[in-house]
Amino acid sequence: MKTEDKIRKQLADNPIIIYMKGVPTNPQCGFSAKSVGILNATNIPYAYVNVLEAPFIREKLPSISHWPTYPQLFINQELVGGCDIIEEMSNNGSLLPLLTAAAPKKTEAASDGLSVAEVTQLVQLGIDDAKVIVDGEGCDLTITVVSSQFSDLMPVKKQQLVLATLKEPLASGKLHAVSVKAYTPDEWADKQNAGGLLQIQS
Repeated sequence: MKTEDKIRKQLADNPIIIYMKGVPTNPQCGFSAKSVGILNATNIPYAYVNVLEAPFIREKLPSISHWPTYPQLFINQELVGGCDIIEEMSNNGSLLPLLTAAAPKKTEAASDGLSVAEVTQLVQLGIDDAKVIVDGEGCDLTITVVSSQFSDLMPVKKQQLVLATLKEPLASGKLHAVSVKAYTPDEWADKQNAGGLLQIQS
């Protein structure tokens, strides 16, 4: 990857990033120290690149940003400026709203997920004779379902039947990485006899 492409990827992947001399815990120049001190005071997470350990980036970045010195703060891929501008924006109150708007947002609905009991209930509401095992946590689950309604169905149809019961949480993001295993009672019995370890409590 070319140095320019690497820089552009860093800017695209990190909504708040500062190119500095040293690291935030050990800045190697006074301007970098003052800049990260201002950023740290906001308690908003940011990425950083130590240009002293990345000479190609140190050499190339000024031709991209049209800014000759370090540090350089970028927010949403746009150059904010160096130490003097960071300090001025902090003093006049314009820096914090900019950082807050750029900070990654937590999607509470997606992170909450569903409990095992809620997943089980939804599947059983849609497949009334289903016996359900849920493994995993949060929104990454493996769901094993045993039902006589799967008789004579192709494997994909079995999975579609299960997924249909979870349509709402899948659409809302409460579930997003679901693995479904569907068996008829006979298929499940054969699996158990073959040494399967899962057990279903009726």
